[in-house]
Amino acid sequence: MSISDQLPETVSWLFDNDPLAAPNVETRARLLFLDTLGCMIAGLAKPEPNALARDLGVLEPGAVSLPNAPSMTAAAAAYIAGLSACWDEACEGLPRAHGRPGLHAFAAALPLGLARDHSLGETLSALVAGFEVAGRLGECLRIRPGMHVDGTWGTFGAVAAAARLMELSPSEAVTALQGAACQMPFSLYLPISQGATVRNTYVGEAARRGLSCALAARAAITSPAGAMEVFDELALNGRNGGAAKGGELAPIGEWLLLEGYLKPFAAVRHVHYGAQAALEWRRPGRETKTITALELAVYGEALTYCGIRAPVTAIQAQFSLSYGLAWALYQGDLGPEAYHQNSLRNPEVRRLEGLVNLVEAADFSKGNQRAARLTINGETIVVDAVPGEPHLPLSRDQVVEKFIRYVAPILGDDGARQLAGDSLDRPLATSLRDLFSAGN
Repeated sequence: MSISDQLPETVSWLFDNDPLAAPNVETRARLLFLDTLGCMIAGLAKPEPNALARDLGVLEPGAVSLPNAPSMTAAAAAYIAGLSACWDEACEGLPRAHGRPGLHAFAAALPLGLARDHSLGETLSALVAGFEVAGRLGECLRIRPGMHVDGTWGTFGAVAAAARLMELSPSEAVTALQGAACQMPFSLYLPISQGATVRNTYVGEAARRGLSCALAARAAITSPAGAMEVFDELALNGRNGGAAKGGELAPIGEWLLLEGYLKPFAAVRHVHYGAQAALEWRRPGRETKTITALELAVYGEALTYCGIRAPVTAIQAQFSLSYGLAWALYQGDLGPEAYHQNSLRNPEVRRLEGLVNLVEAADFSKGNQRAARLTINGETIVVDAVPGEPHLPLSRDQVVEKFIRYVAPILGDDGARQLAGDSLDRPLATSLRDLFSAGN
């Protein structure tokens, strides 16, 4: 069966039932919501997203007020939410899909939930539905070399989240998803290699498109059957077996949300393994000035997407195995501070980054294993898991600590703590607007 043939059953499962009633799903959804919210608030405070939000507040004034931003339309807020949440490269992901379904779903669900005064529970249910739909489609629709995953199949997560909040029927939601496939962008990795931040707009555009596709289906605008298969064949060359060649969606009842990860570090997930190895080397209190030789052996996909050397911009550094390793060795951490200009120019970090020899670990690549082997002055440390993975999930306290670290500089410590506690503890029936007004 094609994925288009399988999709109606998946959508019906998510739309006709309450996802939050499944074991552990509500808890996980709340943590995902809070973590992505923290990334969004921190990103929105950066100069470029902040300036863009101010302009959109003038050009598209509306009723949606994101934290510390002017009021704007739901569509404009979706754009800003997606762009800002990925600015520091600190938000979630799903390894089997090789992308970030929750990020795209969040960027559509949060503004729409605020615009229509949905409850926290309704918004979380939409977030879960978007994650599950996009995660399944992302596993089948693998991008081509030279593409970037953001803004492609993640769009389906935004569509599904918006469709659920708009109370579309399952058949209408499928129409919206096929409509999105008809206009799926071909997003490039090129901006990252050149240090251009236009990459961060990919998620914003996907979120805005998700709202538009759901609205179109609600207005009875039709879509062709099988658009996903045609998109896969024409744009992706039928990678990973191809959508039309029997690509199987994960079965209903299997919650991909519980397989996703939350990031302890502000960097691409591929960078986490080397950074974690660096922290393990550093724990005895060693000084980096003694380091004269560094080798990082990782799986091939990490080298493909994160082999950038001597980064000069923040986004290049976020995608640099060698820089993330060097900063983690030097600072004992890898947070947004790593990407300030004075951090990028730090002489000791530059020295360490220049020492790094990046090689592919054939055993990791062949076993499809995400891991790193770090050798420092002849001493080797192997890391095959990092905090945040399904069997090593970040605890509630760790997620809250990360949220406060990111958000307290903007909302104050008390405001950050209150918003974190409200997001995790207030009843599902709480109005999303009330939750945010209390947090501010």
